[in-house]
Amino acid sequence: MLSEKEICMSATGITKVYPGTIALDNVDFNIYKGKVNILIGENGAGKSTLMKIIAGIEQMTKGSLTLEGKEIKISSIADAEENGIGIIHQELNLFPNMTVYQNIFMARETTKNKVFLDNEIHIRETEEVLKRLEHYINVNSLVGSLQVGQKQIVEIARAVCRKNLKILIMDEPTSSLGTSEIEILFKVVNELKASRISIVYISHRLGEIKEIGDHVTVLRDGKKVAEEEVKNVDINWMVSNMLNKDQEDKSRARRKYSDDEVLRVDNVSMKNDAGVKVLDNVSLSLKKGEILGIYGLLGAGRTELLETLMGMHPEATGNFYYNGKEFTPQNISTQIKNGFVMVPEDRQKVGLVQTLNIEKNITLSSLEKYIRRGLLSKIVEDEHADKMIEDLRIRVADKRLPILSLSGGNQQKVVISKFLLTDPEIILLDEPSRGIDVGAKEEVFNIVRQLADQGRSIILVASELKEILSISDRIVVLCNGRVTAQFDDDVEEWNLADAATDFKQ
Repeated sequence: MLSEKEICMSATGITKVYPGTIALDNVDFNIYKGKVNILIGENGAGKSTLMKIIAGIEQMTKGSLTLEGKEIKISSIADAEENGIGIIHQELNLFPNMTVYQNIFMARETTKNKVFLDNEIHIRETEEVLKRLEHYINVNSLVGSLQVGQKQIVEIARAVCRKNLKILIMDEPTSSLGTSEIEILFKVVNELKASRISIVYISHRLGEIKEIGDHVTVLRDGKKVAEEEVKNVDINWMVSNMLNKDQEDKSRARRKYSDDEVLRVDNVSMKNDAGVKVLDNVSLSLKKGEILGIYGLLGAGRTELLETLMGMHPEATGNFYYNGKEFTPQNISTQIKNGFVMVPEDRQKVGLVQTLNIEKNITLSSLEKYIRRGLLSKIVEDEHADKMIEDLRIRVADKRLPILSLSGGNQQKVVISKFLLTDPEIILLDEPSRGIDVGAKEEVFNIVRQLADQGRSIILVASELKEILSISDRIVVLCNGRVTAQFDDDVEEWNLADAATDFKQ
């Protein structure tokens, strides 16, 4: 174990309580000076919450922070930055309508005579840091015009060019980067280490950890369960501690479904805006009444696969067959008419219209059903909304209330009901349990099982191993856009985690 003298920051007894859940439970976490401090754990383990507390984005319920031997209070992002703490977010946090250099110097601008912005310095220093990152992006370009990988580089540049940087938190920094960009990032990380800057590195790509990490801490269910120097552990140690392998539930529900194939895709490939392959010759099939689980880590291509099937990426190549006939998924409206629907991962941004009430959100995708003699029939619309509320047991006092008056689980039921009213044959579910509590998750999964029992075919993406095992009839595993395994039965969490990691490549 590394010496206490090498500790840059100590987070002690960190507890974070949200209404109805404990996100962090008395967690101790050390950040060693000039080291890459790896933080790993399953989705929902509390990694991002802990980092948001250190970065001043969230406030702890209980606990303390000590920086270089002195206890500090971090009540805001400004407090964190003043103490030399920076963060590269998993979700890019940039201003699309501003230039590259304006994004990098946002809120820490240099001025002339304390009045005018010194853009000459901003431009020069931005060009210098991008040269260091071996990316020659036009600093006057609007960030919104950049490719995804370039935006990630700008996010990294904004963090590393700070003068007082002591701790840099990297939350999944390679998720949008190609191989060459990752090599550059690792070189920059090593430069920062040489300057005695401490790195906190969160990643699901366990192969990266062995390559770049010095010290690893494992969180599970909001608690710290293990820590060790990276040189003393292997991939099996990491996965075992993340999953609590000794206690994992190996039971899996068995359902009967038809042998009739309703969907088959062969050799589907697609590149993202940065030219990186996010789908690489993916092939799979779906039977009538089957729940096909798609498992993979961040960046594996799960959402891109569902979006492609929904017609959101007409540039994708490959062959698509629906009920034995070849077709091309060209756009969303055509796919809805063909019997496809997709429940998106982000229900707030994509699944719901927050300015509409509950009833309108339910009926929005099927308004043509309520037209009588050229006019919208309120009676028919009410009947359909009431039926969905009853069938899906949406807990609502009045369907005319704002959609945001509902809990997360009931909002998710509204999103599902909206698409069910289009009478789909194939339902694509992207993280349907995201952001809802345990009881609501089970209700949503019961709805999924009932839909499959009715003969609808379902492809379901989930990040949590126990969830994907409990709900799926078959499971396809994606890693780096490729199918790495398929399981019909006799599968455990360990098998999925092993197939989803790229450390063997």
